[in-house]
Amino acid sequence: MRSSIIRHLHILLPKVILLFLISSPTTVFAQNLFPDPGEVFRDDVVPRIDIIIPENSLDAIYAPGNEQSDFEWMADFIFDNGTIRDTVENIGFRLRGNTSRYSDKKSFKVSFNTYEPGRKYYGLEKMNLNGEHNDPSIMRAKVCWDLVRDMEIPGSRSNHVVLYINGDFFGVYINVEHIDEEFVDLRYGTEAGNLYKCLWPADMNYLGPDPEAYKFMNGNRRTYDLITNTEEDDYSDIAHLIDVLNNTPTNELACELEPIFNVHGFLKAVAFDILSGNWDGPLFNKNNFYLYNDPVSGQFQYIPYDLDNTFGIDWFGEPWVSRNIYFWANQNQPRPLYWNIIAVPEYRVLFNFYMKSFLEDQYNPVEVLPRIDQLKSQIAPFVPDDIYYTYDYGFSVDDFHDSYIEQIPYNHTKYGLKPFIEDRHYWTEIQLDGDIPPLVFNIENTYPEFGEGILVTAEVVDFNEVTEVELCYFVNSPPFTCTQLFDDGQHNDGFAGDGLYGGFIPPVYEESHIEYYIKATDEVNWESQFPICDNKKISLGVAPLPIYVNEVMAKNESTIADEAGEYDDWVELYYTGSEPLDLSDKYLSDDENNPTKWKFKQGSMIYPFQFLIVWLDDDVDQGQYHANFKLSAGGEFIGIFHNETHGHSLINGFDFDEQTEDVSYGRIPNGTGSLVLMDPTPGASNTPNATSDPTADIAVSISPNPFNDQFHFRFEDGLTRNIRWKLTNALGRQVMSNTILQNTNAFYVKSENLNPGLYFLTVETQEGLSITRKVVYVK
Repeated sequence: MRSSIIRHLHILLPKVILLFLISSPTTVFAQNLFPDPGEVFRDDVVPRIDIIIPENSLDAIYAPGNEQSDFEWMADFIFDNGTIRDTVENIGFRLRGNTSRYSDKKSFKVSFNTYEPGRKYYGLEKMNLNGEHNDPSIMRAKVCWDLVRDMEIPGSRSNHVVLYINGDFFGVYINVEHIDEEFVDLRYGTEAGNLYKCLWPADMNYLGPDPEAYKFMNGNRRTYDLITNTEEDDYSDIAHLIDVLNNTPTNELACELEPIFNVHGFLKAVAFDILSGNWDGPLFNKNNFYLYNDPVSGQFQYIPYDLDNTFGIDWFGEPWVSRNIYFWANQNQPRPLYWNIIAVPEYRVLFNFYMKSFLEDQYNPVEVLPRIDQLKSQIAPFVPDDIYYTYDYGFSVDDFHDSYIEQIPYNHTKYGLKPFIEDRHYWTEIQLDGDIPPLVFNIENTYPEFGEGILVTAEVVDFNEVTEVELCYFVNSPPFTCTQLFDDGQHNDGFAGDGLYGGFIPPVYEESHIEYYIKATDEVNWESQFPICDNKKISLGVAPLPIYVNEVMAKNESTIADEAGEYDDWVELYYTGSEPLDLSDKYLSDDENNPTKWKFKQGSMIYPFQFLIVWLDDDVDQGQYHANFKLSAGGEFIGIFHNETHGHSLINGFDFDEQTEDVSYGRIPNGTGSLVLMDPTPGASNTPNATSDPTADIAVSISPNPFNDQFHFRFEDGLTRNIRWKLTNALGRQVMSNTILQNTNAFYVKSENLNPGLYFLTVETQEGLSITRKVVYVK
């Protein structure tokens, strides 16, 4: 069962918006939450970094009294990892850190854009070179960042490097990715949200409703320091988060907090902090974390920071290795970020789930310790020549080796690195609560036309055997009818036994309001019901309006500018009705679970066969057709929704994958056609010669077409790799999907739960390339 749980954990956790306590999440497509190391952060080698700087500038950096200076001295930078050797001239170079500024082995910041604004090196504006002067193993922070990635918590990339300044060896360092607008743009597809750097004393305690109260200073910086959108300097979002966190009753907190804070991601980070003994974060020391208000999900995302005081490094005399996991936070001061959240029973269960999963996989010493040995073997040859390693505490080469396996005789090194991992694992297993009930993630449903069955899927995970999963629903009013969901590979549920369950609500033939929930039971009769705060809701409106999301561009670099001359995201609507249509009671949204995200302004109209551009730039003051959200270039959903009278039901919309610069995604022919990558035609007709289909030469045959009972599709040249297929109706709504394994020549699709009409079959390779073909269902 363990391998099954961990497999599901890897499937589930990269999806950022996991609102299982309120409603099912929208899937975030192609967000690069865990980017590849690239050349700069390769950790299979130890790159060399050279800094060439005038000696008088280096003397000034080291001069007594200049420890807190952030002046960036001009220097040249050379990077060599054995594969690439690059020289970047005229970079900025300075000290960084807090207490390390006063250490003998100092930490440094490299800035590529100080003297050449806008310049980046492999996508980076800054580089942090940390001396790790407190850590005799020079390893703890690297192990932490690797664990953060393995546990699928968004965090910095890192690797060991050796640093030379003016040809002199300054020692073994850890290169840790800087958290800034480039960091969040890479992971969340936009840097438009507020990014706060939260340092001591950031306890998230309530200071009143005035956002200005949270701009208080500690020394020469704000405790909650806004890194982006500094001209607006608007703290209303973090003030609201802190208000909800502190002032919402426990029995209501999940419903109020989850829409604005990614609690799931935070609970994973809590488990990480405890397992790594990270006392210098928000839980114990109210320190060292970032909060990013992601405009795509609408949620604050928690990002860990500064992970060197871990794995037994201690200044408090606390038994971090055995400290109780449920009383790990500081008990003598307010810590609402921990105590208020863990007091919610459902969140405690979720915390237990993550903790048990990590113990069995990512934090299992069998997995972790060999990796540490491998990293140690790479840096050990450089340590004897690292004279700065010896200066602060008198560390020796023997101390370096011993620090991995035992306590060494310095006040703050209470534990060897590997024994801490083994013992923390032991104590956590003892302290962890017993059985965990089934957990339901990623509840999703199709948005059907009248007469179509409604596909509902959910992912269920449990450390025990799941015995039953039920879909309970009503149409217009109770009582609920319960029907079984299946994990047999025959109900649009992926593969048999993969933890994804599927089933259908029967077709509805008139305007209706549907509510449903999922109930899961396991072999020891633990039972869970999701969502907890409310049922999932589906509204089937009146006969569909003939207005279509016709074309979208989420990476507009030079295609078309708005009235302000800005190249922003945009969506094109196309209307085929016979009379002008008033849009002032309609909505646009990039979230199917939040259909009222932006309401068209009064006087908004679209005319027969008109193409209407709406700018998705989160700048509503710029004009009539400027929405209050942006799109993620990593891919997401876009749709137009009905008014309240019709339950804010979806009129038309679709999901799109990762966008390429100045390439749009649209329908050919307009309104009802297949969705394809295309040369953009904003405000004009989409034409076949505008397509940019990189797989147009792949031959797929469909037979019979039209079909009535079933059709099959065949790869004429054979299938040499796994592919994914989906079937969408003429409104862009997905009605079926599945995976086909390589060496399968033909695949059959049955017409069960389909309405007669036009459909589009899209086949996508593992590399993300796709082709689309029309199929017609007739009875």
